[in-house]
Amino acid sequence: MADAEKVYVIGIGEDGLQGVSEHARKLVRGADLLIGEDHTLRLIAEAPGERLVVGTSLDEAVQRIEMSPGQKTVVLADGDPLFYGVARYLCDRLGKERFEVVPHVSTMQLAFARVKESWEEAFLTNLATHGIASVLEQVRCAEKVGLFTSESCPPSEVARALLDRQIDYFTAYVCENLGSPDERVTQGELAEIAEQEFASLNVMILVRKPEVPDRPSEMIGRRLFGNPDEAFLQSRPKRGLLTPAEIRSMVLAEMDLGPASVVWDIGAGSGSVAVEAAQIAARGTVYAIEMDPEDHQLILANAKRFAVENLVPILGRAPEAWRELPNPDSMFVGGSGRGISRLVEAAFGRLRPGGRLVATMGSLDNASEVHATLRAHCPDVRVWMVNLARGCYQMDRVRFQAVNPTFVVAAVKPA
Repeated sequence: MADAEKVYVIGIGEDGLQGVSEHARKLVRGADLLIGEDHTLRLIAEAPGERLVVGTSLDEAVQRIEMSPGQKTVVLADGDPLFYGVARYLCDRLGKERFEVVPHVSTMQLAFARVKESWEEAFLTNLATHGIASVLEQVRCAEKVGLFTSESCPPSEVARALLDRQIDYFTAYVCENLGSPDERVTQGELAEIAEQEFASLNVMILVRKPEVPDRPSEMIGRRLFGNPDEAFLQSRPKRGLLTPAEIRSMVLAEMDLGPASVVWDIGAGSGSVAVEAAQIAARGTVYAIEMDPEDHQLILANAKRFAVENLVPILGRAPEAWRELPNPDSMFVGGSGRGISRLVEAAFGRLRPGGRLVATMGSLDNASEVHATLRAHCPDVRVWMVNLARGCYQMDRVRFQAVNPTFVVAAVKPA
């Protein structure tokens, strides 16, 4: 397509034409038709072309571009038009070959630069298209968050929603009117942000404070097993040691618990497997063995949270910690250390005939060693490598976040 027939999508900031390249200035000043939101068009008051003001819907812009093939048309956008912006929508509707994109620094990129934080792995969303309630759990688990706020959900409303859910472990930044003479960046606690008002043009950034425990979310109608990870109190910065809900469900299925089973959870961590095992084996007893004093306290807190009185936390190092415990009908071993195969062998010796042992690990070497160890005692050892990814919303697109691969090994002790 000839350059004269192309539609240019140009990103600008609050400083208007002063902040763009000479090439972009020439395109804007020479345009027959300028398309953009009212605020954006007012930033280029000196440009002489005809103006088409559009709102959040770009259907009118699409129709006008299709009807004006001979006009020199420029579409103006805030920041980077390809960063969840108008360029992507127009290219999807009319074809990439029709457009040329001249980007500017995106507002989100500028906001992270102002607070001197990288945004490579931040959770980003637009509250104009996704309500705060629908993204609270993604925010809860994130290290950093970038939010395009909206008139119906300004920074104060975001802060109050987070505090209502006990998500109080972020430092908040509100970046107003970025790139304009009255630009302002406000840093504060969420409780402080909740009491303030800000300009409508703002980006809100949340940065998790280091070494602050997660607050478990209040779940309505907790499940017997497979509860969301966020339902459990878990330690920071050791997050990730909790057995994920999907793996936990598989483990509990392979443990084949009965209503009165005696269960061992060895290396219990925050106690998620032990808690759900106690719910299933409601008339039995579950012993959660953990050598870390902080995690031992988390097991106590999670047992109280789920009201399981048949869970007995044991603080100590295996195998000494289980010496006085009754032999189990079923056991779970979770760990990542080099000695897990020796631990599995010692635990398997205490398992009742016909009982089940299930172990998880993140290392292929450990999986191989545990598999070989159990094969020496029983002929049928089952092993899986589980890969999964969880869907989440990033702006208006569904993205998938991979969970670390997990190896699961299970065996039944011969009668």
